[in-house]
Amino acid sequence: MEFYDLLRKRYAARQYTDKKVESSKLAEILEAARIAPTAKNLQPFKIIVCDNDESLGKLSKAANIYKAPLALLVCGDMEKAWHREWDGKLSQDIDTAIITTHMMLEATNQGLDSVWVCNFKPDILKEEFSLPDNLVPVHILVLGYAQGERPSLSRFKERRKAMAELVSYNRL
Repeated sequence: MEFYDLLRKRYAARQYTDKKVESSKLAEILEAARIAPTAKNLQPFKIIVCDNDESLGKLSKAANIYKAPLALLVCGDMEKAWHREWDGKLSQDIDTAIITTHMMLEATNQGLDSVWVCNFKPDILKEEFSLPDNLVPVHILVLGYAQGERPSLSRFKERRKAMAELVSYNRL
């Protein structure tokens, strides 16, 4: 698939069939995360694959996962994250965003649909998954086969701002 076709095909699916995601497709998605760039290659993340009723139920206590058959809980490791020396900024939010983007795009490449969930109760996830203090839940990537109609590929012309509103050269 051409890169821009892949980008345009991806959308936030909020209804899923109950069809299970094939393990070979999941393996490719996880590989996309593994090889994604991170600050200083520190790889400060852990991914919890939720693909059974118990783990999906735990996620559902903290977030809407749209009854999908698979979700990935992406956690940042604050002990392994790079620290910017001037202000102490930690890289785990940036690094986990990069790996989640890679996984989301590979899911699309594999013929799957997804929605990136950031609206969740982190304290519930920490408790339900017994996360140690250094692991912080940052994203949930919901995956599966969408139910319903796909959005039009022309939606980007209709809903996106003009380039001139978003980009400037050499000054604001």
